[in-house]
Amino acid sequence: MSTTGLSGPGDLGRHAVARSHELARLSATEIAALDKHAAVIVQPIGSVEQHGPHLPVVTDAYIAETVARAALERCVAEEPPVWMLPTFCYGRSGEHAGFGATVSLSTETLLGVLRDVGRSVAAMGFRRLVFVNGHGGNVALLDVVARDIRSETGLMVFRLMVSQLGLPEGVTCPDAEFAAHADFLETSVMLALDASMVGTQRHSGGRSAARLFGPPTENGPGIRIPTAWLTRDLSVNGVIGDPSTASAEVGAAVVDHWARRLVQCYREIAQFDFGDASGTEKE
Repeated sequence: MSTTGLSGPGDLGRHAVARSHELARLSATEIAALDKHAAVIVQPIGSVEQHGPHLPVVTDAYIAETVARAALERCVAEEPPVWMLPTFCYGRSGEHAGFGATVSLSTETLLGVLRDVGRSVAAMGFRRLVFVNGHGGNVALLDVVARDIRSETGLMVFRLMVSQLGLPEGVTCPDAEFAAHADFLETSVMLALDASMVGTQRHSGGRSAARLFGPPTENGPGIRIPTAWLTRDLSVNGVIGDPSTASAEVGAAVVDHWARRLVQCYREIAQFDFGDASGTEKE
């Protein structure tokens, strides 16, 4: 877990985030004094895993933290009240077995750690926890643990995947039909955040990622049978997609779009409540 931040020398990484909105920089007395009614606690999470021959193994955690920081920079001035926890770098990355350079937590360990994070946030008196995730392999587990935390603690828990926040108008990915990992989009984002961490060996993985979605069926157009897959099922070099034409300009536009979308999500989360069982909304 990062305590000082992963953000490096890239322009977005240099954004100064107000000290008072990084929860770990506050004292226990300061945290106790916070107005927790509408506060949103953000837990960035990613992974340490192979990203082909050209991207660092910390890519997913780096993107999650840097985008979350870019959003927080906007929230400090504009609200809502958002407080960010230190980034949790490790995730469930078993799909990358066989490529090396991967630190993967077991399903049981990751679920246990995230439950403990939720219990701790609830014990501090907060009501809303958001996982800002940069790794696709964490998604299913985050959905499971979010409900567990909700059931056990009463926290309202939300899961946001940065790559699912859409693309800015006019931006398209040339490998969109077969991209999933260390691809055009992910490489473009890393070029924008810190080009010094991006290598020049940007080659396609050599196989189609259409198999990610399983075989087609006769049940209707677009319907497929889900299948479990490993990276080695789809790639010869750990890349799923084609990063060869990645662009820092595209990456910068995407990161700005994601950060703005995150701010909007935070605003909506800060105002959200379930109300009581009769349908009456809480004020």
